[in-house]
Amino acid sequence: MSDRKKKILAINPGSTSTKVTLFLDEEELFERNIFHDAPELLKYPHVNDQLPFRCEVILKTLKEERVDPAEIDAFVGRGGSACTQPGGLTRIDQKLYDDTVAAVGGSEHPAKLGVMIAWTFAQKYGKEAYTLNPTNVDEYCDLARLTGIKGIYRVSHSHVLNQKAVADHHAGLMGKRYEDCNFIVAHIDGGITVSAHDHGRMVDGNMGADGEGAFTPTRIGSLPILQLLDYLKTHELGEVRLACARSGGFVQYFGTANSDTIHELVEKGDKKASLVWNTMIYQICKMIGEMSAVLCGKVDAILLTGGLMRFDDIREGIERRCGFIAPISVYPGEMEQEALALPVLQALRGEREAQAYSGENVWNGFDGTDL
Repeated sequence: MSDRKKKILAINPGSTSTKVTLFLDEEELFERNIFHDAPELLKYPHVNDQLPFRCEVILKTLKEERVDPAEIDAFVGRGGSACTQPGGLTRIDQKLYDDTVAAVGGSEHPAKLGVMIAWTFAQKYGKEAYTLNPTNVDEYCDLARLTGIKGIYRVSHSHVLNQKAVADHHAGLMGKRYEDCNFIVAHIDGGITVSAHDHGRMVDGNMGADGEGAFTPTRIGSLPILQLLDYLKTHELGEVRLACARSGGFVQYFGTANSDTIHELVEKGDKKASLVWNTMIYQICKMIGEMSAVLCGKVDAILLTGGLMRFDDIREGIERRCGFIAPISVYPGEMEQEALALPVLQALRGEREAQAYSGENVWNGFDGTDL
């Protein structure tokens, strides 16, 4: 094992941003968070089509920071869209890249671009590529999977990376292990997911990019099915699929996913903006209530994280409706960049093994039944 310090680039594409952080061992050399408004990204018909644009954004950032990408030792990206995976650090290979591109897991979220970008750079510069706790980590209990239509099952599509990082951090502050606690964790940003964490496992939550849960700056959230079927009589299926993850929510009402713009209208007393904004908060509260039932009311803490937690009225609204469930702690932004980079550093040092991508789903049906 070499004593030379390692440069690791953490790549984190979101529904409205590209965040990149360069680490030298544990030290953060720089971090950039580049905002992309929804209309800019909607120029690309498919999420995969954003790959050259996002790569160019990152290369431009590295140039501005006077970093030669060929000197980076490893690339690690947020991931998703492939077969469901166990939690932990995974080495990216051609199979994982191909399955991510093809979205064999069924979810087309921009997080998948993290794997695609990391692999693209690793191939170009002859380095290693990794992903950690992608959006399709599946730890659901069986009760969370079944639906009222045979053959349609719920799977985990969530902000696993940040939720687990925040939960682990908060458990440490409590003097406990993540595996010894019950948490409800809400990631609130361009996408919103709320999950029940039962002793270190995310046993249930909403499929955010699939049209489930609260509507968000870019997503439609849950809808009445019969009304949606009527809506499809006059709208293309592709339009609705796009609204699930990229052109729903605020984009529908205001033509922008920029939460600062909408919140400024709220502060000025705009009735439309206030109703939309407060409905989003109301729906988040309902999701938290659902997850408290999943945990049988035994909740050590409700943890609020994500970029929108910079707005105090979201915290206040959740405290008012959900404060009776458990103590509430807020972690504005996210802890994803460090969570991505540090396990890679351990792998490069030979202190940790990265798992291989199996190409098979973690869960493949209910054994011994015809469900």
